[in-house]
Amino acid sequence: MVLHKYNGEWLQERRSGIIGAILSSVARTEQGFRVARRGRRFPRSFKPRFFRWLLALLVAASFLFYFAAFGLKLLSNGHEEENNLPLSQEEVRRKLPSNDVTVTPPPPKSKRRKQHFPCEVGLAAEVDYIIDPKVYLNFTQFSLDYVEREKNPLHENSLESRFGGYQTFKEREGSFVARNQTIHCGFVKGLPRSSSTGFDLSENDKAYMNTCQIAVSSCIFGSSDFLRRPTSRLISEFSKKNVCFVMFVDEQTLSKLSSEGHNPDEKGYVGLWKIVVVRNLPYLDMRKTGKVPKFLSHRLFPSAKYSVWIDSKMRLNTDPMLIIEFFLWRVRAEYAISNHYDRHCVWEEVQQNKRLNKYNHTAIDEQFLLYQSDGLTKFDPSDPNTPLPSYVPEGSFIIRAHTPMSNLFSCLWFNEVDRFTSRDQLSFGYTYLKLRRMNPDRPFHLNMFKDCERRALAKLFRHRTVPSPPPP
Repeated sequence: MVLHKYNGEWLQERRSGIIGAILSSVARTEQGFRVARRGRRFPRSFKPRFFRWLLALLVAASFLFYFAAFGLKLLSNGHEEENNLPLSQEEVRRKLPSNDVTVTPPPPKSKRRKQHFPCEVGLAAEVDYIIDPKVYLNFTQFSLDYVEREKNPLHENSLESRFGGYQTFKEREGSFVARNQTIHCGFVKGLPRSSSTGFDLSENDKAYMNTCQIAVSSCIFGSSDFLRRPTSRLISEFSKKNVCFVMFVDEQTLSKLSSEGHNPDEKGYVGLWKIVVVRNLPYLDMRKTGKVPKFLSHRLFPSAKYSVWIDSKMRLNTDPMLIIEFFLWRVRAEYAISNHYDRHCVWEEVQQNKRLNKYNHTAIDEQFLLYQSDGLTKFDPSDPNTPLPSYVPEGSFIIRAHTPMSNLFSCLWFNEVDRFTSRDQLSFGYTYLKLRRMNPDRPFHLNMFKDCERRALAKLFRHRTVPSPPPP
């Protein structure tokens, strides 16, 4: 024990800290008792600080013990309650903002397109088994001539010549009457001192096309698609020898196809396709330019009795003679086109075109308002007098006989596309119904077949994706 003198008395050395104070307080001897009492003299500020430290230590210990015992259980119960919420509340809660936790919402529901499949078509087994009906072309007879050069005095001084000409509304109204007449139908030559109005073909190609009795045609303009050859093994030898397969392309597309290995041979063929190059396209809109071979096959193939149009997104898998026999001869029709796979009313088609920004909305509205004012009504599938199963076609596959009524309808439909928008599905129903209304005694035999039958005739692909140019 170490002692030191303090005010004449010997005192035990004070132990440092709390432990020293406690040990000094339990001394048993009298002297030790006195020493202990003397040794318990602490600074005045020590006693409050000591109790504050002790209280803080007890509170901290209690909190740690409480958290260890009950905290995990509370967290676990919280997750269980969260998992037991109804799904609708869970979805709502996910949409609420949270500053503490980032909640990943569920992936959006996939908007899958409706599945459309081909169906069975009762085609003849072979081309040899079909018989060409001798009196088949005995439909409504009248004579059609076409405007070759614009003579409208309102546009004599116009500096611009148009491929479709300048048809007045009075001429447009009169053209719907099935009679001997001269109508606008494309290929209108410009004024004497003006240049060509477009769709220029070489003399060799014109001479070849004049020999065609039956034509299958398609087109690719602006490198908008791949070249899809007809499946040769499914085409009969008769059709290979007697049917003209013509693919119309512009110079840009020809260059693109050649770079992809589709080089025409010395006769201009790539597979069954005879490649015909079109120069001086009549429209800046490639879709509208594509309507020329689509609608005006009777003008491009003036000697042909029948023609089949197939969109470039399709590959022909059926013999064209079997197609003509089934969709024209067997049902005694002069024009055949399939209904749309999803929409049947022009009102729906208008909304879809505007929703997808297929064309200028103002132009669509102007065209549609005119049609409504001229008697176009909504398609009613429950009406037994509805003349067609749909007022909206799927125009990628068209089979026609080059009869006067069929040729007139093709010219009328083309004129609507030339005057208004290139969205031909908007004008089909109006054109057909108006032609029918204005010629009650001269029927037009149109066969609108099922879309699933169209899918059975050809393999459907997507158009080529053309990357957009970089922003300036």
